[in-house]
Amino acid sequence: MSGNVSQDRSNRRAIDPVTANVIQGALENIAVEMGYKLMRMSYSSIIRESEDFGAAIIDIQGRQLCESKQSTPLQSGPIPGYVKGMNQLFEERGDVLRPGDVIIHNSAYHGASHGPDVAFIVPVFVEGDKLVGYSVTTAHHLDIGALSPGSCGIVDAMDAYAEGLQFKALKAYDRGVKNEALWCILRDNIRASDLVVGDMEAQVAASRIGADRFLELIERYDLETVEAASDALMDYSERLMRQAIQELPDGSYSAIGHLDGFLDDPQRRDFQIAVTVTVTGSDLIVDLTGTADQCDDRPINMPLEGTVDCAIWLTLRSILLDSSVYGSIPQNSGLVRPIKIVAPVGCLANPIFPAPTIARFAPGNIVADTLMKALAEAVPTLVGAGVGNLKVVAFSGIKGEQHWVHMEIHEGSYGGRYGKDGMDAVDTLYANTRNNPIEDIESHTPLRVTRYELRDDAAADACVRALTVGARHELMHVGGGVAAIETGRVRVDATGSQAVQLCDALLDEVVFGRWVLGSVHVVNAIPEFLVRPCLSGRE
Repeated sequence: MSGNVSQDRSNRRAIDPVTANVIQGALENIAVEMGYKLMRMSYSSIIRESEDFGAAIIDIQGRQLCESKQSTPLQSGPIPGYVKGMNQLFEERGDVLRPGDVIIHNSAYHGASHGPDVAFIVPVFVEGDKLVGYSVTTAHHLDIGALSPGSCGIVDAMDAYAEGLQFKALKAYDRGVKNEALWCILRDNIRASDLVVGDMEAQVAASRIGADRFLELIERYDLETVEAASDALMDYSERLMRQAIQELPDGSYSAIGHLDGFLDDPQRRDFQIAVTVTVTGSDLIVDLTGTADQCDDRPINMPLEGTVDCAIWLTLRSILLDSSVYGSIPQNSGLVRPIKIVAPVGCLANPIFPAPTIARFAPGNIVADTLMKALAEAVPTLVGAGVGNLKVVAFSGIKGEQHWVHMEIHEGSYGGRYGKDGMDAVDTLYANTRNNPIEDIESHTPLRVTRYELRDDAAADACVRALTVGARHELMHVGGGVAAIETGRVRVDATGSQAVQLCDALLDEVVFGRWVLGSVHVVNAIPEFLVRPCLSGRE
């Protein structure tokens, strides 16, 4: 999908801009409704509160027409890739889509961002059996049957099979009939299955709502009009991006970033991320040649389609088409047509199956930051000073015979911008999830939040704060359990220099009631995280 160019649509129907804009609003409302319905039907806080989900309508050519504005870029951005991967697998198997089908798909080597981000795809048909598009939701699920509880911090996964169940474009519903065997496999092989399967059923319902609304739109305006409007809107988005690229000086701009990796393992640490941006007129190439080779047996590799492309597109979109300047822009596949991405096969940014990818967030964040650093040579007043990587923590335990799982995203922050302060305690650029309210955490899990605040010891003393602050979290666990942690930038900060403060130790897994994970206090933009056990079982 990356590097798509405008197709020859010279014979298409012309459409007036008013009708095109009305249809744009209708499409956006479909995606927003899908998102809100998914949030309200979901069981787990990662979807209901953190909004770690995506919703979009895709046309017959695999182009994104719209996306849910309240969803995260790392969920909505890959959706065209999910559809592309599904069609590839169907073609290989000789399978066909039929009315009533619902497809479950999460293969990181067929468009998915990583295994826990599961898509449910509903094909949309008119006139009985004429396929006209797809209604798709994606969401991060609390558990996917990996080697340890939760769906983050699984840092010891040695290959894709250790990361959990793989659904390679399977029919969850076949012509409207539920595939009971598949749903039984889900319930029997996933921890906290009531939550996870409940969330998946919410996705199916939200995808069906999107399909119904898309059909209503087609019935109101007719298919030819909707397709003409979609073409016009994508051309408009492409023109905006090309105009923004043309304002950049022609030339090549390069930067190097660094991924910590596993600090206690000399063979699996200090990975280089290389980015070269080449601008030629209204075309832009992002070349990752020089990036370190893939890590064959640790999950810090990044799918090219699903993670790397989204990190690049979102960074370019944010810098070149800042919404504070350009306002609302149709978010569709037209924006990526002028952009080509190059990544050597077998590197961290384009791994070969079955290299594991579940912890792709930290390296993807480095790709985004390094791209921003490279663009600073061309547009120094438009970029930020870097993003402090966040921590993702999966809490889990067993109550009776049932697992409980809770996922917390601990915010970092953005560096200072030209003439503006950096932003404190926010999720990183291409994720953009929300924090969980304390009331929700304590009412649904055996966790107690004893402290949640901005750190007061990290901001630089300057008129414009280039260095910003993360949040400080202290949680108490009432009973036994486990926490798995996924993080980055423990040794190397956002500028690529040695971190100011080093952790004495970074524990990937903590058993509550045995020891305390001390305060992980690293660099200015990194969140501080503290967990205390409750040995007596009481607060």
